[in-house]
Amino acid sequence: MKIAVTYENGEVFQHFGHTEAFKIYEVEGGRIAGGSVVQTDGSGHGALAGFLSERGVDALICGGIGGGARAALAEAGIELYAGVSGSADDAVGALLKGTLEYGSEATCSRHEHGGAHDCGEHSCGEGGNGGCKH
Repeated sequence: MKIAVTYENGEVFQHFGHTEAFKIYEVEGGRIAGGSVVQTDGSGHGALAGFLSERGVDALICGGIGGGARAALAEAGIELYAGVSGSADDAVGALLKGTLEYGSEATCSRHEHGGAHDCGEHSCGEGGNGGCKH
């Protein structure tokens, strides 16, 4: 099994469509067997689902994510755990233990409302190109 996490400085990055890297964890026997950080090379929203699918990813842990990206991940057969913050390693460990707290309704979408703002611990929509709803 492979689990990807939107990744920045050891933490779960909070805007799926703007992530520059994923940490992809190899899981064997319910334990983390290894992991590596993979740069996205500028892929955006829908293209990121294909990026993950090409790498054999089974599940994604992220912060906010928009509806189009959710649909692309579902189409690719990738299970989604959104609305997660904190340490990427801890999030994967919690998922494997069945204790990961996530919000199925956590979204980031420029279609929700315009303008830059702060959503809790992170900001989405710098430059007026997005918004968050948690």
